[in-house]
Amino acid sequence: MSNSRIRNKSEKIRKRRRRVRWVVFPILIILISGIAYGASLLNKAESVMNDSYTPIERESARETKVDPLEENFSILFVGVDDSEVRDFNSTSRSDALMVATFNKKAKSVKLLSIPRDSYVYVPTLEKEDKITHAHANGGVKSTIETVEGLLDIPIDYYVKMNFNAFIDVIDTLGGIEVEVPYSFSEKDSKDKHDAVHLEEGLQELDGEEALALARTRYHDNDIERGKRQQQIIKAIMKKAISVKAITKIDDVMEAVGDNMATDISFDDMKAFLNYASAGTNLDIETLTLAGSDDYAGPMYIYSLDEEALEETILELKVHLALAEQSELDNLTSSDEDDVDENNSND
Repeated sequence: MSNSRIRNKSEKIRKRRRRVRWVVFPILIILISGIAYGASLLNKAESVMNDSYTPIERESARETKVDPLEENFSILFVGVDDSEVRDFNSTSRSDALMVATFNKKAKSVKLLSIPRDSYVYVPTLEKEDKITHAHANGGVKSTIETVEGLLDIPIDYYVKMNFNAFIDVIDTLGGIEVEVPYSFSEKDSKDKHDAVHLEEGLQELDGEEALALARTRYHDNDIERGKRQQQIIKAIMKKAISVKAITKIDDVMEAVGDNMATDISFDDMKAFLNYASAGTNLDIETLTLAGSDDYAGPMYIYSLDEEALEETILELKVHLALAEQSELDNLTSSDEDDVDENNSND
């Protein structure tokens, strides 16, 4: 292994643990936390989950269905590049993918962000392609199959949300304060070009403006785009936990429910109370897949680092109790030995 590759790999591993790159999980946490505020919100939560309940026919990667009240489980969050003007159809590309694994004993969550341009094998296409194309060719089912193949773990549940949820939640919270890095114009959720114009600087953004800031990617790159989305998530979470926002939880849940599909039943959702009850003590670790910019012919792709991917897969398996911690320790120690050996040969 060359010294440059060692340095690159070490840098990639350091960058793996980043903030979540989309709004899906914070919105869900808001919904779950709302359950604790009383019977009326409990009824609202049940109504939201029943309206959003959309199971899909698929083969489970587990021998028996997981019991989230008693076992570790996983959820695939799908942020869809969709809106009313695009007819909310299943052929839309996924704009954001995140896998969350939940460990009951440790009361901990691992959140893995999967870059939309990751070049992986897509079963429905029977070839390697960008992972964002999995949803455009088979919807949620195809996306689940692709992610299970990539990560070699079972996906127990899914949550799919569109742009309207993003917009409605921010508007329901009364907007968010975000630093806009530069002046730009971007299309809105109805795909009208240059409909949103933002000036550089700290300012209050409504849902459409925040969506434009999260989506634009023609003035920098995907890394900077991720940083912008990180800022937006921080702003949403800050606003959501404010005293003023507590009275709006009912409306937030309604905004989410109108634009969400999931195969999590209301009974299964109650399992999240075990995690929400941990409050600020809940251990949430965020991960991303290391990789580099590349091309497959003329098409831009994100080429995943195979060694870092192997480590991430094992880390998720350990968290789901599908592998032993010793296996992960052996893998990471082997990587460190490789680095030390190459350093000694300098």
